[in-house]
This record gives sequence, structure tokens and C-alpha cells, in this order.
Amino acid sequence: MPNTFTVNIIHRPELSPEYAEKATGGNTSGMQEESLEIFLFQQNAAHINGLKTTIQITYASLFSDEIVKIAKEHHEKYGDEIALSLLGLPCKQFKEKYHTEDFCIWMFDEATKKEIVDDCFGLFYEKFGFYPESTGSYFLDAFTINYIKGKYPSVKCAVATCWEEGPKAYHTCNNSWYTFLDGGPWNPWIPSKVNSHCPASDEADDSGIVAIPHLSRDLLACFDGNGSNFGTHPQNVLRGLIYYKDGDSIEYPYLYNLIDQYRHLAKYNNGYSYNMMFVGPGWINKAGRWEAPYELLAKSYLDGMKYYGELKKRGELVDMTMSEFADYYRSTHKNYKTAECALWKDILYGSDKQLLWYGDSAMRVCLDMNQGGATIDLRPYIARIPQECGIGTKNVYDASFPYLIQANYRAGFFTHYKGAGTIKSCKIHYHGKSVDLCNCRTMAKLERENGKVRVVANPVTVELDGLEIEIQSIFTFEEGTGKVIFERNILNDLHGEAVTFEEYFTGAFGTTEYQADMTKLTLGVGDDYMQYSYHDREIERSAQGRSAYVIIPDVKTTVEVGGEVDTLGVKEGIAFSPVYHITAKKTISKGGIKTWLNLQKAN
Repeated sequence: MPNTFTVNIIHRPELSPEYAEKATGGNTSGMQEESLEIFLFQQNAAHINGLKTTIQITYASLFSDEIVKIAKEHHEKYGDEIALSLLGLPCKQFKEKYHTEDFCIWMFDEATKKEIVDDCFGLFYEKFGFYPESTGSYFLDAFTINYIKGKYPSVKCAVATCWEEGPKAYHTCNNSWYTFLDGGPWNPWIPSKVNSHCPASDEADDSGIVAIPHLSRDLLACFDGNGSNFGTHPQNVLRGLIYYKDGDSIEYPYLYNLIDQYRHLAKYNNGYSYNMMFVGPGWINKAGRWEAPYELLAKSYLDGMKYYGELKKRGELVDMTMSEFADYYRSTHKNYKTAECALWKDILYGSDKQLLWYGDSAMRVCLDMNQGGATIDLRPYIARIPQECGIGTKNVYDASFPYLIQANYRAGFFTHYKGAGTIKSCKIHYHGKSVDLCNCRTMAKLERENGKVRVVANPVTVELDGLEIEIQSIFTFEEGTGKVIFERNILNDLHGEAVTFEEYFTGAFGTTEYQADMTKLTLGVGDDYMQYSYHDREIERSAQGRSAYVIIPDVKTTVEVGGEVDTLGVKEGIAFSPVYHITAKKTISKGGIKTWLNLQKAN
């Protein structure tokens, strides 16, 4: 189907709604009745607009004969899917059985993860007479997915991560939200058996399910700020106060623009685009939330469903249950190497800022066209880092996939007198003066052909000591290989004047703002190498027959740079600025410079 906009609408009935105890001061009397009423309101909002849903039954709801009955009725009448949620665990029965206030499935030890899964699936089977085809949580680690698929093979789809739910969310929750889930895909993917954030590289690496994100979020606003305010979840938009009053009506065009931008991604992904809405009753609280009264919470939800319904009536949307979507996704994504692309513009503030998101089985990359196409986020999926999480592991709460570059956590383009931030960009030097393309705003277009994604930036003009230089940047991703080619081409006549291009990569590694020990790193050019020691040493050699590289054992990754250049170099940082540098330089008076970046798994 050309230009297919697929939508999952997921509701979860909750008899112990999230935040209920905090919101009511512990007085939850009447909360179960209200929660059921709101769930029915949400279901009706979908059904009156001709939309089917996936009902993710929570653990607490499995003890309710009324909810089980409603789910069966809606399955028969509307075609809704009855699924199982591993959210909504902390009810009275769960706390009494497991003697804990923990509620995140991925944070338990492995034995308890298995016990909880078996408990939930067993109770589900007891109530419905079959095992679910879909499940989910805020995050599902590879261990839990592998266990579920091995023991309950009917499961084919799962909500498996919440995009960029890391340090930013932690800080905006008063440093109390210990769910670090950065670095995963923003759109559906087939998870690797080794790490659920990585798209599978081949059939042997395929976990057997299709994963979807917990929310469809704004890929620019959520990267720069708190994701909880910018998603196709109407109550998130209200929490972000992204609405206005027009007479007696409240309007939120941003919500519709966000849905439309997800529709627009079909242009970059062979006609396929996706969106999801996943909301529990607690978000439409009768007491109001996020400075919004219940009436506005309810109106925003009805309006969101109405918009989806109108798109469906026009033949511009296909609503699917989670299991239906898993089958559809498998039928249209047979090549494990195919990349997911998003050329994303600013729809919140109306600026010309544009990001390119690229993700495949080997890497996740973000290019910032507002900084000349600089790489501002880079995750080495090719390393297949077995990031175990939960009690008994080294990462009790941090399930993020590590970065090599993360410009917001590690400064990015930096002007501090002694520091340097993680970023990949290009500098131009002439007569002792320099300019970084990070200072040159541009926009780009995207082309796909024969297993390659080509991003072509609009030309920019820099001036150095009276010499104007018109430069066009082109970025070519070779799908599923970990390789990116960077081209910087001079478009005007320099009348014989020679300029030096310096393509550079400033990297680090980690999942938060804080750097771990760098002394395990090996930096080299060809046969010359050194161990990182914070002494500001460097190696620079002729590029002929050589490449420059950094080996990072902690994230099992080798970063290699080469190309049609004069010299290659590596440099260690200092204790005050714990990063590493890779450079590739070429002096030319016409033509351009072509370099490549290759990510490899390090033994």
C-alpha cells in the first residue's frame, strides 16, 4: 500500500491508576470506579470515530471480572485486541505477593522478572483462555523479551521503549525519575536478541517480536528538552502548555502538526509512516492535571481521536491493533538492513531548525542542519552491547544504549577556553583564520537509492580573510554497514587560493553527562598508536595507506576514519576535557574533500 499511515491506539484499564496515591494523598476511595469510567470514555472516543484499539490489560485489572467482561465485549463488537501490559503492576495484590514498592519490570532481578512474567501471563490465560499476542512496558530489556518469546510464542508485538527517556526526564522530575532509556529507535523496529534498543541485524539476531515505542514524540523538541511535553498524547501537549484560547474554545494545532509530521515521514521511508497513542486513565483525572481541568483533558482526547477518525474516513490512515501492525510491519520490512529516516523540522517554535535522524541495525545518528549538518548524536548499534539492567547487574536503572557523541549531554560545539564537546563537523582554514561549519545554518533534502541514504545540504558561504568559499555538504549512509561518507565540495572559483579542510570527530562514551575512565582507549594512525592518558598527546601522519582509529573497550566499539585526504590524526584530551579527537585534513583550491567514518564492533 503506497503512503500507508499506520496508527496504534492503545488503552490500558487501571484499577490502581498511575500516580493515584500521590495525586489523592493516599485516599484512593472511588478511584477504581473513576478509572473504569475514564477507560470506557477513552474506548468510546475511539469507537465513535471508527477506530479499533488494543486493550492492554494490567495486572490489577486481571482481578476485575468487570474489566475482563468489557474487554471480551469490545473484542467481539469492535475488533479490539486484548493484550497484556506489564505496566500497572503496583496494586494491592502485587505488593502483598512480591513485598516491594518497585514497579518497573526491567529493574527486577532475572528470577523475579521470570516470576512476574509467568504470573501475569498465567493469570491472563486463566481469565481469557488464550495467551496474548501483544504486551509491553515503558521498557523491555532483551532478557525479558527473549524469555517471553521463548515461553509464550504467541507474542509478536510489544511496547519496548520510551524514546529519549534519560537524563532529561530525570532532571525535569526533580532528579527522581530513575528510568534511563536513551538511545533507542523512535519508530517501530525488530529488536536484537542481545540488546532490545538495537534493531536486529539478521534473522539469527531477530528476537521474534516487533517493538513499538511507548509514545510518538517530537524528534526535535524531545531531543532538546523534556520529552514528556511533546508527544502525540494529548495530555502531554497540555502538560507542555502548548495550546491557546480562541473565544470559548481551546485549540492545540501543535498536536495535529505533530501527527502530520509523522505522516510526512512516508516521504523518506518508501511510503510507510507510523504513529501511536498510549494513554492510561490516570492522565484524564477528574480532579484535573497539568493546570488543566478534567473538561479540557477530556476534550483534547476526543479531539485527537476525531482527527485520527477524519484521516481514516479520507483513506489517509489505517488503524491497526498491535498484533495486526506486527504482521504488517514484517510484511513490509523484510530487509534487516533498511534504515528508518526522519528529516524533522521545528513545528513548535516555527524556526528553520532541521534535524536528520537515521537509524539502522548498525547505528543511530542525528545530524543538525542548524549546525551545518554536524553530527550531534551517535550510537554504535553495531557493537551489540549487552547492556543488562536490573537488580543484580551493573546497571540497576540505566538501560540506555551508550553514545559516542551526544551534544546536549557533552557540550557539542563548544567555546569554553579549555573544553571541547562531543560533535562531528568540519573546519575550514585560510591565512591563519578558521571557521567551523557548525556556525553555518542550512537545510537539507534526502534521497534513497540502492541501499544508500543520501542527505544533501543546501550550500553555505563562509568568508576568511576576504576570501568567499561556497561549500556544499553531502552525507551518504550505507545501510546496515556502520559506514558514513562525508563530502565537502567547493562550488565557486577560488582563483587558485588554497584552503585547508579539517574534518574532525570529537567523541566520548557513556549514557549520562558524566565520563567514565578513558585510559582503556587506544588511539592510532596506521601502525602508530598510544593509550589514552589525559596528557594531550597527538599522532599525525600522512593518510596514504592509513586510517585513524579509536578503540573503546567499554562500549565494544572501534571508530575508524579515512578518506581522500593529506593527513590523519588522533589526539587525547585532558582531565578537564575528557574527550578524544580524530582529524582528517586536506588542502585544496578546487574540488572537495571526501572522508568516511566507519563503526565496527571491537573485540
